[in-house]
Amino acid sequence: MKTIILTAAALAAAGPACAQGIALKPIAEARIRYEHVDQDGLADTANALTARVRGGVQATSGALSATVQAQGTLAIKGDYHDGLHGVATRTPLVADPENVALYIAQLRYKTKTATLTAGRQKIALDDERFVGNVAFRDNAQTFDAVRAELTPIAKLKVDISYVWSVRTVWGIDGRAARQQAISGDNVFANIAYATPVGALTGFAYLVDVDEAAMQGFRMSSQTYGARLAGSRSVSKAAKLAWELSYARQSDYHRNPNDYAADYYLADLMLDVRGLKLGGGYEVLGADKGAALTSFQTPYSTLFKFNGWADKFLAVTPPNGLRDLYGSAGYGWKQVGPFTGVTAQIVYHDFRSDRLDNHYGHEWNALLSAKLGKRTAVSVRYADYQAKSFATDTQKLWLQLDWTL
Repeated sequence: MKTIILTAAALAAAGPACAQGIALKPIAEARIRYEHVDQDGLADTANALTARVRGGVQATSGALSATVQAQGTLAIKGDYHDGLHGVATRTPLVADPENVALYIAQLRYKTKTATLTAGRQKIALDDERFVGNVAFRDNAQTFDAVRAELTPIAKLKVDISYVWSVRTVWGIDGRAARQQAISGDNVFANIAYATPVGALTGFAYLVDVDEAAMQGFRMSSQTYGARLAGSRSVSKAAKLAWELSYARQSDYHRNPNDYAADYYLADLMLDVRGLKLGGGYEVLGADKGAALTSFQTPYSTLFKFNGWADKFLAVTPPNGLRDLYGSAGYGWKQVGPFTGVTAQIVYHDFRSDRLDNHYGHEWNALLSAKLGKRTAVSVRYADYQAKSFATDTQKLWLQLDWTL
């Protein structure tokens, strides 16, 4: 890994002085975010004002490129529990600890039919339900890996990665169950074919959590499944999109648990002249109700799923999770100086897969827009009302992103 990083850094920094035909592209982005959390059972509220900056360079010569990017996260107002410091029993968690790290360090070879990437990189597969970048969190998630994306024939895509380390959102101070990096021999494989009704994907995810601190290896799993995702215009003004998915998961490698659990997803979205109405049903199944024997997705972009209050973020409950949800949204091309304005509201009803316990329900709301070509702003809110799982929680985010 050190060789890959040093090679990428040297090539990215070489510039015209070392070789002609190398194009350099600077990379810069910044974010400032305020997150407020009010959680029943904790004496204090969390008020986190954080700033995140990333900078780097991409060097390209023909089909070969090298990218190096560093990132830093600063707590301007650190009145929150970052998961690593402070007292968790008084202040709610905001998973944005301060951090300085190498975010991306990769070499890539790209042609029309093949893309080969080696080094620290972003990997986001399909809807990121199983493997994702966790872009919402300040420190995000990247992978030390080698990846091959191949298109051997028309309509067919093969995507295979071998990952030996996952760089988590917990940053350089990560430890215990919230480690800086999780090692293991992971394999992520997707084979997708474009059909008349959408992209049909078969997948296999072999997750090898080679760290005893991570629940004693109990997050290691093997998952095999299929996904169909597509869309079609039903009139000049309306478009229907759908997604269906099924997977079967069981223990893998050194996981001491002996279990098997199923995953189901059915999702529909209707877009009529900017009005979007959607709904779906997602099930992360349970086995016999023992801890860490339900369907787990440790490398997912978890924030995208099962509500923004993060009540089901770390692990799926022992009795599994059923999420029945509906959404409504509307988009405007321009409102005053803002473009791409979007308003959305989402409702979730959460129950257990086993025993059908009512965990609770949640409302989510989002308003987002762009200001110019480089700046995006958003306001986000989550309200979780507990029935038999976790506690009532309200969250509010104010966010500004800038990208070069």
